[in-house]
Amino acid sequence: MILRFGLAMIRAIIAALSPAASQATSSPGSASGFVNNLMPQPSQLSAQEDTWRFAAKRCALAVAFLIVVTFAGRNSLAQANYQPSPENLKARQEFQNAKFGMFIHWGVYSVLGSGEWVFHDRALTVDEYNRLPLFFDPENFDAKTWVALAKAAGMKYITITSRHHDGFAMFNSKVSDWNIVQRTPYKKDPLKILAEECHRQGIKLFFYYSQLDWHNPNYYPRGATSWDNGRPNRGDWNLYLDDYMDGQLRELLTNYGPIGGIWFDGMWDKPDADWHLARTYALIHELQPAALIIPNHHQSPKPGEDVQTFERDLPGQNTAGFNTTSVSNQLPLESCDTLNGSWGFNIADSKYKSPAELERRLVQAAGNNSNLLLNIGPMPNGEIQPEFVTRLQAVGEWLSNYGDSIYGTRGGPIAPGEWGVTTQKDNKIYVHILSWHAPLFAIPPIANKVVEAHSMLDASPVEFTQKSDGVVLKVPLPKSDEVDRVIVLTLAASH
Repeated sequence: MILRFGLAMIRAIIAALSPAASQATSSPGSASGFVNNLMPQPSQLSAQEDTWRFAAKRCALAVAFLIVVTFAGRNSLAQANYQPSPENLKARQEFQNAKFGMFIHWGVYSVLGSGEWVFHDRALTVDEYNRLPLFFDPENFDAKTWVALAKAAGMKYITITSRHHDGFAMFNSKVSDWNIVQRTPYKKDPLKILAEECHRQGIKLFFYYSQLDWHNPNYYPRGATSWDNGRPNRGDWNLYLDDYMDGQLRELLTNYGPIGGIWFDGMWDKPDADWHLARTYALIHELQPAALIIPNHHQSPKPGEDVQTFERDLPGQNTAGFNTTSVSNQLPLESCDTLNGSWGFNIADSKYKSPAELERRLVQAAGNNSNLLLNIGPMPNGEIQPEFVTRLQAVGEWLSNYGDSIYGTRGGPIAPGEWGVTTQKDNKIYVHILSWHAPLFAIPPIANKVVEAHSMLDASPVEFTQKSDGVVLKVPLPKSDEVDRVIVLTLAASH
């Protein structure tokens, strides 16, 4: 507000100090009115009027410019100078330790069974899409079952779409009636129910929130994914960000108890736009200092962000073609991927990844010092497909045996390769051999002395030789169903 007033003041000063200004009238509460109140009246003017006007003009402009610069600077630096709170730093560490989370894409788009981009992909109009919520009635949604499945899979947190690019709020928003409570026959707030269940079962809940909006007319100018869907060719971008988006974020951060954080998506639609990030990030950290900001913008981290995430990719690899190759060495990392080929429910997608493939992806993520956020797309009736359930339960069984080599670890001292990865925790290095068929396996030098090595599968000892040029392990033969041969190296204590 002060910034806008300052900008208005500069314009008003120029007008007020012109000779014609003495005949003009202004509202007392406006910027021009404020300036005119500082001006001498015609009867007070002397013969040196022009000199006075020139000096006053320079002085007033300088003061107004100082106001603008000061407050603009504070706004732009609000998160540039961000210092994470102790609660936030603790949350970051807990996030890194968690290693495995459940991603849930669920919305009214699931009714059509063609994924979460169906509004865009079928080039529907707003009026046509407005009919879709009338068919969304997830009578079989059971938050207890969802959370229990995440726990059975060994997942430590859940990230769910509070709204996707269609702008439809899957929660009881007062900012707009474009939400599940007011537009669907279900008329309940599933995020409220899920949040309460997550708190009961000890699972952290994060809210995905799309900054991109294909429905709101004030998302203007449009972005790269826009099409003619019946919205007017005008809109108020500031109103969309500051009132609509921040208003809904405030609801999510105040009405659902402590949450893990906000997972943003869609900024890539308008990568050069001013998204008012300083304002939005400051709002989140003010309302819940421990909440983590996780932006999926495919760019290097920006001030105020707490986690760097990579879409369908391991950190820095950019095999997807749209992620940054820059990897933060300061922030926790996350890689998100799908269990089949789709994010939202897609009735034609049967490309399910096997339990073994999912386990490898989890291991590769951990070896790259990253979490894995694995997605499922529930059906419109609220049920989770059995193909998802059986695979997640199988991963959970694997983690019951190998979880110590994943949870609480960081990327190990040996660079990942086609053979596998390493993870490390305290004085143990876990060598994850994913693809190696020779009887001996050599790894680069390790700073500390290796005092013991054993197979994680059955605790049987593993022969090794350590020299200045590296460590050679005698690799156990793989079992027929063994996805990952894990050899545990115990290091001598540092002095």
